[in-house]
Amino acid sequence: MKKIENEAKNIYQLSKKDKVNDTTMKINASGSITHEGEYSFLRFQRRLPHPTETIWKEITDPKRLSEWMNTKAIINGKNGGTIDFVNTISGFHTLGDIMKWELNKVFEHQWHIASNPSLPLGEPNSIIRWELEQDGESDTLLTLTHSYLSKSLSLRFAPGWHAYLDRLEAALDNKELPDWMHRFGQVKELYCS
Repeated sequence: MKKIENEAKNIYQLSKKDKVNDTTMKINASGSITHEGEYSFLRFQRRLPHPTETIWKEITDPKRLSEWMNTKAIINGKNGGTIDFVNTISGFHTLGDIMKWELNKVFEHQWHIASNPSLPLGEPNSIIRWELEQDGESDTLLTLTHSYLSKSLSLRFAPGWHAYLDRLEAALDNKELPDWMHRFGQVKELYCS
């Protein structure tokens, strides 16, 4: 697991410097999928007209997560803490250790999905990193990276994250949340093979 964590940090540093290899598929401003060996990496960036503190609350407060991410969450928010999520749409039960908790800046954690009917083997290796960076007076650049997915899962999860980020934006703007399934269907074609 330590090797995977170190590789994730290396991939993050590469993406931070905007260095990408020729296996990166540019999707649009919403997301990209990079395949390296047996793993795939998702990366999304959104510039949001809200302060980092507001977005931090949306991604770490269980009550807020239940609204836009359809997730029942328990978060022991600290370095070395834990997450326990159950998604009410997919039924995925996800557990993991918090690898980095830097208030209003970085929330990085393991994302181990237990086996279930649609994922008989679960998803044992992936890592999610939410990074918030102040951009101007009150805007925030949100970068979401989901690392160490299989290629087939990355193609399924990319439109899902896209739809959830659209719901996050709507929640931040106090707008009606788009239906997740409908939005997933609309953006799915952006993330084919």
